[in-house]
Amino acid sequence: MQILPGRFFGSFDPDKFFQDMKRKTSLALFSIVGLVGIALLVKYNPFNNGEPQSSPERDAALIRTISQVLSRGHFQPKEIDDTFSKNVYNLYLKEVDGGKRFLSQTDIGLMKPYELQLDDQTRAGTFQFFDVSVQRLDAALVKTQNWYREILANPLDFSKNDELQADGEKLKWAKDDAELRSRWERWMKYEVLSRVVEEQDKQEKPEFKGEKKDFATLEKEQRAKVLDVYDKWFKRLQKLDHNRRLEIYLNSITNYFDPHTGYYSPREKENFDIQMSGKLEGIGARLQSDGEKTTVSEVVPGGPAWKQGVLQAKDIVLKVAQGDTDAESIDIMGWEIDDVVAKIRGPKDTKVTLTVQKPDGTEKIITIVRDVVIMEEGFAKSLILNENSAPAERIGYIYLPKFYADFESGRTSCAQDVAAEVEKLKKENVKGIILDLRNNGGGSLRDVVSMSGLFIEEGPIVQVKSRGRATEIMRDNDTRVQWTGPFVVMVNGFSASASEILAAAMQDYGRAVIVGAATTYGKGTVQRFFDLDNAAADNSVKPLGEMKMTIQKFYRITGKTTQLDGVTPDIVLPDFYNLLENGESENDYPLASTTIEPVQFNQNVYRIADVNQLKANSQARVKNDETFQKVNENAARLKKRKDDSEFPLQLDKYRQWNKKQDEEATRYENLFKPIESFKIDNLTADLPNIQSDTSRVARNESWIKERQKDIQLYETLRIMLDMIRIDGMAGKH
Repeated sequence: MQILPGRFFGSFDPDKFFQDMKRKTSLALFSIVGLVGIALLVKYNPFNNGEPQSSPERDAALIRTISQVLSRGHFQPKEIDDTFSKNVYNLYLKEVDGGKRFLSQTDIGLMKPYELQLDDQTRAGTFQFFDVSVQRLDAALVKTQNWYREILANPLDFSKNDELQADGEKLKWAKDDAELRSRWERWMKYEVLSRVVEEQDKQEKPEFKGEKKDFATLEKEQRAKVLDVYDKWFKRLQKLDHNRRLEIYLNSITNYFDPHTGYYSPREKENFDIQMSGKLEGIGARLQSDGEKTTVSEVVPGGPAWKQGVLQAKDIVLKVAQGDTDAESIDIMGWEIDDVVAKIRGPKDTKVTLTVQKPDGTEKIITIVRDVVIMEEGFAKSLILNENSAPAERIGYIYLPKFYADFESGRTSCAQDVAAEVEKLKKENVKGIILDLRNNGGGSLRDVVSMSGLFIEEGPIVQVKSRGRATEIMRDNDTRVQWTGPFVVMVNGFSASASEILAAAMQDYGRAVIVGAATTYGKGTVQRFFDLDNAAADNSVKPLGEMKMTIQKFYRITGKTTQLDGVTPDIVLPDFYNLLENGESENDYPLASTTIEPVQFNQNVYRIADVNQLKANSQARVKNDETFQKVNENAARLKKRKDDSEFPLQLDKYRQWNKKQDEEATRYENLFKPIESFKIDNLTADLPNIQSDTSRVARNESWIKERQKDIQLYETLRIMLDMIRIDGMAGKH
């Protein structure tokens, strides 16, 4: 469900919304708070703030090159015809105004004549439709800003029996400005009313110590706060440049081919590489922005800022200069976070000077020498788990947040890191290993094949089908088996792509028990980056950026696919999202689920003795576990909340609705508590690094505390202990 407008004007985060139901937060706020970038963790780019200069010639070359590359290289290319035009037209409008809060039928009427012309414009490298859309959106921005300012200038009337429909997909385009303005009145009422009632609830609590204010006073104060929130949001919208707007349009074209094919500007591609490799050149800090101030949210341990020792979390960056303190400083107050990053980033061994305001109000000038920064939190790491009832049964736990790899140098590999974690766990004499792939969205195909090979002798891992070519079977050719004992893989609805390949292979081989949510994400496609400059003859328009394009589909060794279908765990555990429709099938234009011929496979490393018994034991425990039952209840509540997108705007009705929501949410507050019988320890080999820095100690303690409350992990541990007991009765190992 999309609440706010699309990527042009910010987007709503449904996960945050459903996780934060007690605080029915201002929905518009997410579009501002959600714009926290990876801050200073960006490599140097010689172009203008990391982006090339725009020109009509470059734009024309860009769209023509993209369409050509799509036609020649996409796994399942589509005709650039009237069907293409109509679908891109609709997808673009959904992206730029999914909430139907900016454009009216009048605006749509001015764009409708182009609905079947986008194919012709794409081939010609022209942008008549895009230009008209930008004009209408710019005019809408001015118009709607005037509206919300007028609406918030006077007390609002909450006596009328009215409702807000927050889901744009359930709305038609407003027939005229009067109807569109009425939607803004409803939004402003909701924004103010939700805040006023929250403040009233705070005042009614016994622990409240401040001055109690009447409704009129609270209403006035909250109108001012909503005005400030929206002014900051619109200020960011007004700063959107041509390149960023054009990217939305270009991605409407690429996403029509499939949801994972997209255009990446040079700066976006750098950010992607950083996320995949886990390393970068910079100063080693993360930033966040509220639309005005840029604040340091974290200093990365071991990075140059951390070594320099002056820059700290909560510092506000005021000015940036290239080089030493005598260089000219630029005031960056009010800048976009990406533009701040572009000024601060730079290659290794160069200097940047920051003027920052400390939390006590004092200003400090800090010069930092840039260097390579390693983002440790994105890498594989391990723990030792056991239970009070079986203290001698030490179980290894490996957490893998993504299938990372450094495709340029090859020096970073999650497969090598997991192999190293396995060796450390073996030295700890663990009896079984749990690999946690929950929320792991995938990554390197090469690494997932190598990693799967750690647990079998050798053999096929995944089948890959390219357009017009014979199926390629990707194999583990290493006969070594790093781990021969009991093995469990954890997944959930956000485990995707490479995570699904590994889980599927281990399930098909009968090598591991797959445990987790009802199904995985369902992404069964392979993407590759293409440098668009290689397809452009005119050097004057370069750099054009790159395109991530779907070139293959992958299949299980059984011939089945994970595309749309996902991987169904052997043992399903209660999960908040089990009843929500998430995953690949919820995207626009996903590729279809298909099957191919199976391949032969076999392994003699470890055979699961009795999956049915493991499942029965787990189901019995889950059925009698109060926390798991509440997880199921909350899943049903979240499903209902997602389907119900109307909010009352009459004061008494809103209070009743809000009270009901609070009462329901209260039942699930602090649902997860530390599990006393769940014992967690660090590996001996990891302690020196953890204890080398106070921030590492704090992050490690926080991580262990969260695992201590992880009821799914605890149940997975008990499944593993059952495996070991059944093996013992069968005389195995």
